[in-house]
Amino acid sequence: MEKFFASCPRGLEALLAEDLTAAGVKDLKAIPGGVHFVSDWPTCYAANLHSRIATRILWRVAHGRYAKEDDIYKLALDCPWGKWFAATQTIRVDVTAVKSPLKSLEFITLRIKDAICDRFRADTGKRPNVDTREPDVRMHGFITADECTLYIDTSGAPLYQRGLRQKTVEAPLKENVAAGIIRLSGWQPGMPLLDPMCGSGTFLTEAAQMALNIAPGAGGRSFGFQRLKNFQLGVWKDMLDEAMDAEKPAAFAGIYGSDISPVSVRAALANLDRAGLLPAVKLSSGDILEIEAPPRDEGETGIMIANPPYGERLSEQEELAAFYPQLGSALKRNFAGWNCYLLTADLRMPKLMRLTPSKKTPLYNGAIECRLFEFKMVAGSNRR
Repeated sequence: MEKFFASCPRGLEALLAEDLTAAGVKDLKAIPGGVHFVSDWPTCYAANLHSRIATRILWRVAHGRYAKEDDIYKLALDCPWGKWFAATQTIRVDVTAVKSPLKSLEFITLRIKDAICDRFRADTGKRPNVDTREPDVRMHGFITADECTLYIDTSGAPLYQRGLRQKTVEAPLKENVAAGIIRLSGWQPGMPLLDPMCGSGTFLTEAAQMALNIAPGAGGRSFGFQRLKNFQLGVWKDMLDEAMDAEKPAAFAGIYGSDISPVSVRAALANLDRAGLLPAVKLSSGDILEIEAPPRDEGETGIMIANPPYGERLSEQEELAAFYPQLGSALKRNFAGWNCYLLTADLRMPKLMRLTPSKKTPLYNGAIECRLFEFKMVAGSNRR
């Protein structure tokens, strides 16, 4: 059994723990920003393939206390790197620190890289080259006030990069944040789902994958564990085949998307089409202030999810202050019987919409602290 750490956007740790449990992990501990867990390698593969929430899954290879930079160099030098990958493979080292007294993260990163190369040179007479863009193997150092942990990245590119997105619009939401919001909304396949500000279609793509039972890692991307010496090809092929066999044929899944920008609608269409998900979604152009809610069965709750602009400049904030009251009126007028979820970094939103959120969940979209506001638009309580 090996020790791993799965990272995720802040606020989604409980959902990540659910993903890991579904992949077969039994021994796990959630902390802010991720989950520590113990598992075998096939379970690590399954977590990479199936988790919609994880950003990376890191394999812990060394841990120790330090007082100065040389202690971290020695910790890295003592690792049998050649047992895990070859000197002919390219590497990249990243370091993050919390409350570390050491002055330069760049210098620590360089020392870890030097230690890896020095160990290879001592063992094989060769040393790996550095590739910061598309390395074969990524290493991560995590440093606290007096401890250092070294990891090998089993994911490679971040797991939110599903290998599906072709066209983007300004400030697209990361896929694992979108998947987390859909899960937090309580949406289940079969319920009507609308994103009326769909942008390039991230919410739509994630929901369609869920509805059709498509594993998020099955989109043709590669993983870091495939480039390690202990990679079990047969196990991985069987796992991929099983995931493909479980997929449902593409058919309309009650998922709707619209946007006021025709450019965004075209981008969403291109992305859904490339992913083979277009039959599952109905797309249209329209203004959120004017569109009618999609059809739903009597007594059935519809789920609306949107990521409105945040307004970083003063002029944008003034525009949003005028927009929010109109948005509140439109939701009351057109979305009775729907639960509406809006992700924003603008905490003025509920007050300016003149609506009281039934729930507010802190979430991070990258480095931006946001809130996911839930508004339950009770049927029959709002006059047209």
